[in-house]
Amino acid sequence: MVHPVDTYVGKRVRHRRWLIGMTQQQLAEKVGIKFQQIQKYETGANRISASRLWDIGEALGVPVSFFFEGLEEDRSSASAQVAVPADLMGDKEALDLVRSYYAIPENQRRRLFELARVLSDVA
Repeated sequence: MVHPVDTYVGKRVRHRRWLIGMTQQQLAEKVGIKFQQIQKYETGANRISASRLWDIGEALGVPVSFFFEGLEEDRSSASAQVAVPADLMGDKEALDLVRSYYAIPENQRRRLFELARVLSDVA
């Protein structure tokens, strides 16, 4: 039986990997495992040990805490109705949008963010 925390951590691994444009194969090579194992981690089918999570964090350039950020909010909002899809970061289009957003220079990115906030308040 898959534990919800394992699934959440796996999604965070996939999210970060996609965000930086890394393939499963590339991550697997950096960590020293087969890409099939990365697939299993990302789906939550296999649990990630503490030392392996540390290695994955190093390879992805984030601290181990990154993989648990938002876990409580995710669990508490699971029963709440939200206009945003539950697995937003599992959506390739959404990740491409985020990746493109962070490719914009910071001053322009801030202005774009404020525009999006104003437009979403109007809607």
